Amino acid sequence: MLTLSTKLKSASIAMAVAALSATPGLAEDITLWTLNFDNNAANVALKKVATDFEAANPGTHVEIVQRAVDEHKTALRVAAGSDKGPDIYFSWAGLGLGGEYVKAGLSLPLDKYYSEYKWTDELLPSAAAFADLYPGGKHGTPFTFKGEAVYYNKKLFEQAGIKEEPKTYEELLAAAEKLKGAGIPAFTFGGTVNWHVMRLMDVILETKCGAEKHDALKAMKVDWTKEPCATEAFAEFAKWTKDYTLQPFMGIDNKQSYSLFTAGRAAMMLEGDWLVSQLDGSGANLDDYGIFPFPTNTDRLYGFAEYNYVSTKSKAPDTAAKFLDYFLSNKVQQDLVGQISSISVNKNVQYTNQKPLEAEWLDIFKKYAKVYMNGDQAFPLDVTTEYFRIINEVASGSVEPADAAKQLQSFIASRT
Repeated sequence: MLTLSTKLKSASIAMAVAALSATPGLAEDITLWTLNFDNNAANVALKKVATDFEAANPGTHVEIVQRAVDEHKTALRVAAGSDKGPDIYFSWAGLGLGGEYVKAGLSLPLDKYYSEYKWTDELLPSAAAFADLYPGGKHGTPFTFKGEAVYYNKKLFEQAGIKEEPKTYEELLAAAEKLKGAGIPAFTFGGTVNWHVMRLMDVILETKCGAEKHDALKAMKVDWTKEPCATEAFAEFAKWTKDYTLQPFMGIDNKQSYSLFTAGRAAMMLEGDWLVSQLDGSGANLDDYGIFPFPTNTDRLYGFAEYNYVSTKSKAPDTAAKFLDYFLSNKVQQDLVGQISSISVNKNVQYTNQKPLEAEWLDIFKKYAKVYMNGDQAFPLDVTTEYFRIINEVASGSVEPADAAKQLQSFIASRT
């Protein structure tokens, strides 16, 4: 039989243990900085992943901070130059945007976690390859692997007398002429966000220069003024922006461009696979739209990867890596299909009950083994900024196509 003093002592020990367990300093709280995605299903899904992770790891809290694209980039640049920042941050893969933060020392190499969690064994090789682009080890894990292609309004194509999806660049030009003749702008873009119009220039560079020269130009290994295809591409870009786009596109952003597309004001958008969920979420009839890869006459798909990186500012990198492992796991990735992206970065995921447009995307991903990246991921940040400026001025008529390659090469040469 326990004495009163023994009972009190036992109670005191229990209370001390409970108090110790509840000590805030022992809880592994992590913060994830990411985008406020246009596809709201992705926002909801990401928050559920965080909540489920917390339930599986009592005492851990995941705070998600979401911002618009430009505000997110600004916050990361500030973090790179300070002693504070997130535990995990979203960015794009590649030597451009993602490489900026790696170079600035914001990204923690993850080699030991790749080994511990065997991530390479469960990831799509094309998605995982971006982690090896940077010097000093593996950086980041895939969040999504994105493809970009042409979405088109079937009714507007029919109205212009276009009977088949263009399979070559020449057929696409012919379709644009038919649309113009019917009083229908071929494409809509949002010029105020820079990167939206950049997509058009990127695919035209791939078309005019071919895969090898395009890669060499973006890698700054060849002189833009010595490759005639670069000047040809700027001239072709100027023609598209003058003759085949919804005007005046330089005064609107990507969201306004999307609204004009769904309102039937233009026949096509050059967008990513995420647009399927966006269209579906906004109540659009998916049967009204089709997809085809921009026909560059090469065998590569336009696309990019988005990554989550562990920050060097993190005080809980092991917990951050554990969260990334949870996110990449077979079960979670299976549950996320169609919410964050039409295709998972996990190669073990199975696809069922797909919407027709999602099935088209899966067919596209299966067809293409090679990818060419967006300019703002291929270039370093300062060159990207100049690339944007020149593209915008060519589109507005302020810079002649013949001078565009010269100006870009002059800027590249000034960096060395």
